[in-house]
Amino acid sequence: MGSGRGGAYTYDWIENLFGLGMHSADAIMPEFQHLAVGDVLPLGPDGPGMRVEICDTESTLAFRSSDGRWVWIFGLYPQWGGTRLVSRNRIAAPDASIARRVVNRVVMEPGSLIMERKMLIGIRDRAESFVPVPQPLPA
Repeated sequence: MGSGRGGAYTYDWIENLFGLGMHSADAIMPEFQHLAVGDVLPLGPDGPGMRVEICDTESTLAFRSSDGRWVWIFGLYPQWGGTRLVSRNRIAAPDASIARRVVNRVVMEPGSLIMERKMLIGIRDRAESFVPVPQPLPA
């Protein structure tokens, strides 16, 4: 995920209205499959990077923004013969003005829910369309 990587799987045109340069990939990009704690994913050319804090490929991926105000966690949970992906995030803006808090509550939070729903559907669709290449059995 990230600008200049696989994108955000949301509405790219909305992301790009904010200058984020998002272009969501429709295929698995091998060069981006090896995240590690400490790696930073860009959020556009001027946005804070998202540093990988936890990278347990079987269950948890957690990021913290470089400014320390945003934490975003993805969890994988086995459920009903499949896997459930849960996304949770928290953004702190303790020094925001009343006007900024109103804008965040009325515009940004609902917009974020719409974008995150699209992202989760995009991830699901990509995961469900992926068919692993069978590996030959050892001789």
